[in-house]
Amino acid sequence: MIHGFSTRRGGFSKAYGSGALNLGFTKEDVRRAVERNRAAFLKKLGASKGSQLWPLITLRQVHSDVIHAVSGAAEDPLVGDGLVTSTPGIILAVQTADCLPVIVADPRNRAIGVFHAGWRGTLKRIVEKGVGEMLRLGSRASDLKAAIGPGVHCCCYQVGTEVRDQFESQFDYAAELFRESKESDEVRKRYPLLFLTARAPGHSELPKKISLDLVEASRRQLMAAGLHAKNITASRLCTSCRVDLLFSHRAEKSVTGRLMAAVGIRPSRSQR
Repeated sequence: MIHGFSTRRGGFSKAYGSGALNLGFTKEDVRRAVERNRAAFLKKLGASKGSQLWPLITLRQVHSDVIHAVSGAAEDPLVGDGLVTSTPGIILAVQTADCLPVIVADPRNRAIGVFHAGWRGTLKRIVEKGVGEMLRLGSRASDLKAAIGPGVHCCCYQVGTEVRDQFESQFDYAAELFRESKESDEVRKRYPLLFLTARAPGHSELPKKISLDLVEASRRQLMAAGLHAKNITASRLCTSCRVDLLFSHRAEKSVTGRLMAAVGIRPSRSQR
């Protein structure tokens, strides 16, 4: 099997800095550049036979829990946020720029899956359901291995109370996915008298910052689906912290490229 997570370096795009490896057909970039980037990425993965690249299967992602089982390129564009297959010689991929990409592989049964997990998809249990689809292909959860790729981490992922409320309604471990801290306010620190109120102890409270740990959320779903903790790895790279290396929708104020998480099954010798 082959798999990989891209960075923003080593490509042909100019829209997001010279030599950017943008793998999404974004409005700021030139299609020809993206096609060259995709070809370079697939070759680097080893997804080719001679000069012929393996078919690349992607989705129009909509932050859903829709997962497609595929055996080759579809005539019409697929809409959803997950792909699974047991067919060798094709590449499954999702695109991200803060949301988490999660790759799951079964080396014993030779099956793979890749899933796009933002907060909405995570709330709908996209990763947990993705493992369920792999079980339909004949996999056993105990044989599965998972890799959680780069995405926005808890340090940079601030959300509102409504997101926390929705998670608390769905997961009994939701409290362990959120962190609270007080907003810092240099003006309040330097001029506290400006913020005096009648409330004890005399100063108004700073609002609390709520952060969501998407990595832990995906890890929990994988374990809930039956994967062993030792078979789950997660990248330490935060897209928002590392815009020198990765694309970040939040940190770059929506004007950014797309990373790609890709996985494929090498054909056996008899299939070559």
